[in-house]
Amino acid sequence: MKVIGIPLFIMFLSGAPVASEALPPEPKPVPRLQVVPQAYEQASFQRDGVEITRYHFGPGLNRPFLFPAIGPSGRSLTRMGHPHDPESHSHHNSVWMSHVDVGGVDFWSDRRLGTVRHKRTVGYEDEGERSSVTAENEWVDRDGKVLLDETRRIRVVLLEGKEWLLVIDSTLAAKDKPVVLGKTPFGLLGVRMAKTLGVNDGGGRIRNSEGGVNEKEVLWKQARWVDYSGAIENGRIEGITLFDHPNNPNHPSCFHVRNDGWMGASLTFDGPREIAPDKPLHVRYGLYVHSDLKPLAEIEEQWKRFAQTP
Repeated sequence: MKVIGIPLFIMFLSGAPVASEALPPEPKPVPRLQVVPQAYEQASFQRDGVEITRYHFGPGLNRPFLFPAIGPSGRSLTRMGHPHDPESHSHHNSVWMSHVDVGGVDFWSDRRLGTVRHKRTVGYEDEGERSSVTAENEWVDRDGKVLLDETRRIRVVLLEGKEWLLVIDSTLAAKDKPVVLGKTPFGLLGVRMAKTLGVNDGGGRIRNSEGGVNEKEVLWKQARWVDYSGAIENGRIEGITLFDHPNNPNHPSCFHVRNDGWMGASLTFDGPREIAPDKPLHVRYGLYVHSDLKPLAEIEEQWKRFAQTP
């Protein structure tokens, strides 16, 4: 029997280089932020291996949503449902997109008259300090008829001091005939804040870009942004600012806010909007997740950066 391998053994003893023992190539840098697919149709955005938000898009849902939204303290600044009326406000899914009148169909409530149904995941991207997931959705009525096709991109951008920015891009396209989004303050994007951040429950504060404070001065007023901040733990204030992009068709948006911990950007408060098959509607919103009760000037600077994002 022919013996093999002896020359390699001799080379090893002599210290001679062995091709098969060559060092592996230098590994590529590991992105600090990654979007990691999860079981049951979910995607987890993780900073240094720790989740800061999760996108839920499973087939049993009435609409996709994001929960939690983790602030710098490590606690979620949003919640699922109204703290005092969980049944009739079951549709308050942390951070979500829907509308109460899409061609006469209610997509806002959980009565299942209209459902935003995930169709497919287009792709995931990690770019170091930012990650994104792009998905295609269908807005269908209770009979399964598709009223709108949607392409949605969810992007997270890391900022200093464990703060971060969530950017939501949505393009809505009608199928074969125009679809009208009816005049209403309910839609297109909503945020249900954690209970302790609410004005009523926790002594939090609502402020907008025009200097308004709390529901009385901010409700249904036009603004570039609205901030909702409050106590997330004893001695620690954090908050979320909802940004309206200057390219949105109704900018500056009217905002729907309540002292009970709710805020939303109202796309059709000023009147109905038609989506024609050959003219899709594109909107972009941002959520600035931050520490402290930020000075208005600092929030405005963050909004300007968001407004210039390509």
